[in-house]
Amino acid sequence: MESAGLSVRCYGSAAEFLASDQRTHTGCLVADIRMPGMSGFQLHAKLEADGSRIPTIFITAHGDEEVRTQGMRAGAIEVLFKPFDDEVLLERVRAALTG
Repeated sequence: MESAGLSVRCYGSAAEFLASDQRTHTGCLVADIRMPGMSGFQLHAKLEADGSRIPTIFITAHGDEEVRTQGMRAGAIEVLFKPFDDEVLLERVRAALTG
């Protein structure tokens, strides 16, 4: 992402992201569905409940079409299954940033 000219911040958990001051400065969120503590789905729901409308891309190594459907119904702009092509992720992030 950085080599493509995008500013990136990484967090060890959903709680770490929520504790940061970045919610209002985040143009696109890439979250794993399975994370320690709060899942990616739970993080997205928390942000939505708080009024944050951050475009979200979910990634997962434990996915199938049911998981994709669940993610899209939750409001994600994309659900990518690992391993995924880096260029596909970059395209989806760029699309989210340009609205």
